[in-house]
Amino acid sequence: MREEFSKGAAKVIEGYDKPTKIRLRKHIDDLKKDPPEGDIKPMKGYSDGRLRLRIGKFRIIHNYLMKPKEDESREMEKVLYIMDVGSRGDIYK
Repeated sequence: MREEFSKGAAKVIEGYDKPTKIRLRKHIDDLKKDPPEGDIKPMKGYSDGRLRLRIGKFRIIHNYLMKPKEDESREMEKVLYIMDVGSRGDIYK
């Protein structure tokens, strides 16, 4: 499974220190497992299937999408789309 990041999520992750980036990377890799691992709950008020992953004070808002593979085949693949990353107090605003 491949992963994609929104521009905002990628920018936020780049702003963190190295230990935090490593911690977030480990949990993002856990989201790609079948079944995904971690404290994951669906987000209320959204009909697009958004989920949130809790990592201490951090939250990762993500979704799973079906997109065409990047090669020339017409096959579809499941993509982990990271929509937003942030601290608990800021992410839901």
